[in-house]
Amino acid sequence: MTVEKHDLHSEFPEFNQQIHDLKISNAHFSKLFDEYHELDHEVRRIENGVENTSDDYLEEKKKTRLNLKDQLFTMLKAEAATA
Repeated sequence: MTVEKHDLHSEFPEFNQQIHDLKISNAHFSKLFDEYHELDHEVRRIENGVENTSDDYLEEKKKTRLNLKDQLFTMLKAEAATA
């Protein structure tokens, strides 16, 4: 099974510079970025069969990942608007 990549650089290639800038200049963005990527790696390991969990656990992790992505996207749009 091929698992789709959900890292921020793949999801939002048009914001590569903003991702870089915010990781350096914004501690909150950097913290959310790290949380998102740790969670994304966990979800991909589960989807690839490396880890076994319940379907409910996986769905909860996916919802959390989506929430983090929404927060990060909002911050990226705001940064792009001020650039």
